[in-house]
Amino acid sequence: MAEIAPSILAADFANLQRDVEMLNASSADYIHVDVMDGMFVPNISFGIPVCKAVYKHAKKPLDVHLMIEQPDRYLADFKKAGAAGLTVHFEACPNLHRTIQYIKELGAAPGVALNPHTSVESLFDILSDLSLVLIMSVNPGFGGQEFIENTYQKVARLNRLREKFGYSFKIEVDGGVNLDNAQLLIREGVDILVAGSSVFNSPDPVQAIELLKNS
Repeated sequence: MAEIAPSILAADFANLQRDVEMLNASSADYIHVDVMDGMFVPNISFGIPVCKAVYKHAKKPLDVHLMIEQPDRYLADFKKAGAAGLTVHFEACPNLHRTIQYIKELGAAPGVALNPHTSVESLFDILSDLSLVLIMSVNPGFGGQEFIENTYQKVARLNRLREKFGYSFKIEVDGGVNLDNAQLLIREGVDILVAGSSVFNSPDPVQAIELLKNS
């Protein structure tokens, strides 16, 4: 059974408290917070004030995914805003080891996200330091995109590395996740499913989360 991290990028921003309280009452394990700066990705979502507002009402840990350039500048602020985990992009961090150590010093769980074109082998020398590896199954920047099929093979390779060396990081997948692909993703080794549109666009989001969890 996978853990579920609904992405509030797909929530109703005019009723954000309502949607966070719905997630509190659901079987979701985390609340996924997608932060976009309009530079690293071609979209702007929200920043520290919204994260802080979500945290005020959240009873689930905030899984904060920073799709931003130079994330080191904002790590402490997002930790103060309630982040339990801070995930940065491999592609945005020229000194990734230092960034991961800083996240640890702040007391957050360190994660690294990989864009679809970036191989899991790129993380080989830092996997032992990570709590989470996030595999992007769409190109980051917009919700509601179509799932990239190569993701299954990518997850399987990462899972083999984890098993071979006895690492403890969790594997998370974000982008186009739904009931059609959840079971196969779990079979390949995914621990956490991020779901946005498939949850919030459902007639019954609580049930949608439950169905994903029991995939």
